[in-house]
Amino acid sequence: MNQLRRRLLVAATSACAAAAGVWWWARSRSAERDQSAVEALLSQRFQRPQGGELDLSGMRGRLLVVNFWATWCPPCVREMPQLDRFHQTIRDRPGQVIGLAIDAPMAVREFLARIPVGFPIGLAGLEGTELMRQLGNDAGALPFTVMIDPRGQIAWRKLGETTMEELLARAERTR
Repeated sequence: MNQLRRRLLVAATSACAAAAGVWWWARSRSAERDQSAVEALLSQRFQRPQGGELDLSGMRGRLLVVNFWATWCPPCVREMPQLDRFHQTIRDRPGQVIGLAIDAPMAVREFLARIPVGFPIGLAGLEGTELMRQLGNDAGALPFTVMIDPRGQIAWRKLGETTMEELLARAERTR
């Protein structure tokens, strides 16, 4: 009986070690993909609805909240004032909110004329869906928000509508 226990203990220990190795490997691969996706994001330039360009390369080293949205998406429209209030709260810290519209330029211009926001908006168009997928939104659904810490690591992802309170709590944990 003693030898059976010993074999079971060795087998269980080996299984735990193997599982830990697989977990560590998967986590490191995920971190590499995340880092690659953040680098891809921060190398982007988007046209702005009011003209000019939004260059994300200058956003390195600060808390960055990127929200993918569309004018035809009711939860996106509902959360826009929340994102704007959050932007007003963090703008004195090294933090920035960016909106990337997966939409037609004219629709975005008309929307922003009715509901202006204080944070920069970029026109990502349909190409923005691939960027969302790289950042972890496998469903390709909206709204999708990603919080990137000052070190360039993805600190949080949210598929679906977010709130001011949720954004503040996540930002506090990301310091």
